[in-house]
Amino acid sequence: MKLALSTNWCNRRIADGAEIAEKALELGFDELELGFRTSIESVAGFRSMLSKMPVGSIHAFCPVPLSAPAGHPELFQLASFSRAERELARAHVIKNIRFAAEIGADTVVLHAGRVAFNSLFSYNDSTRLRDVFKKCANKIEAKAYSALLAKAWRIRRRRGNALMKSFLATLESIAGILEENHITLALENLPYLEGFPNEAETSAIIKHFKDSPVKAWFDTGHHRVRHMLGWIKPEVPGLDEPDTLSSRYAGMHLNDVVDYMDDHLAPGEGRVDFAALKDLAHSVKHVVVEPNGDVTEDSLSRAVAMLRRIY
Repeated sequence: MKLALSTNWCNRRIADGAEIAEKALELGFDELELGFRTSIESVAGFRSMLSKMPVGSIHAFCPVPLSAPAGHPELFQLASFSRAERELARAHVIKNIRFAAEIGADTVVLHAGRVAFNSLFSYNDSTRLRDVFKKCANKIEAKAYSALLAKAWRIRRRRGNALMKSFLATLESIAGILEENHITLALENLPYLEGFPNEAETSAIIKHFKDSPVKAWFDTGHHRVRHMLGWIKPEVPGLDEPDTLSSRYAGMHLNDVVDYMDDHLAPGEGRVDFAALKDLAHSVKHVVVEPNGDVTEDSLSRAVAMLRRIY
């Protein structure tokens, strides 16, 4: 099994793509995922190292568009009620598809968008849910939290259903471009309730595109956060049916979480049960370690050793 490193770990402090690739080699990785903080200037260095350190996937939007002050995975939202915003996102996703093909990757990881669940007379979002959860001593069953969450879910589901038709139409308009370039578009699970698509929506999208290169992308830390906040069951969708995993998931991000915050710690430093994800790791094409920039090289080396051992 190939193990990849997300360049988001270090591309804020290392500007040269070749130097990042060399560091990944030194730490025992087999390939790279070019993260959404990848600068246009660093791409030449990554290209120069492709024979030693190939790029398996890129995380949209990569490289950072010239019009953007900094990289972010939701600079543009393909899942939006605004037609103009969908069209802008579509144009940039197509650029990423073509860039992925040019650099030898076969997958584009995408944060599709968000669906707000605030109402006319009250504002509610994932930050407020987390705050109330904390005030309720991290008890999902606490009345104040469960009532707020139930209301949030009612609005979130209704608005998600309303968004689905336009989102599917937008995806259909780029399916041919994906096929022409031999690229899979992978929709990532997100650590906030607004995140679209959620688990049920992802299942519907994959079913709709069963003959097209549109799949899911599983982030271990994001899944853990969603579970700890009571938004989902702990089970990974499809994990009880291993033969469906490869048709559902294109890859996964490995990162760890201590509490209900999305820490992106090194695997092994939090509460994620990585051993339980062995079937998934062996079913997908890309297994990418995605730590935050504060993770040390020693922590990352220990994580690689642990993952090699259990996988």
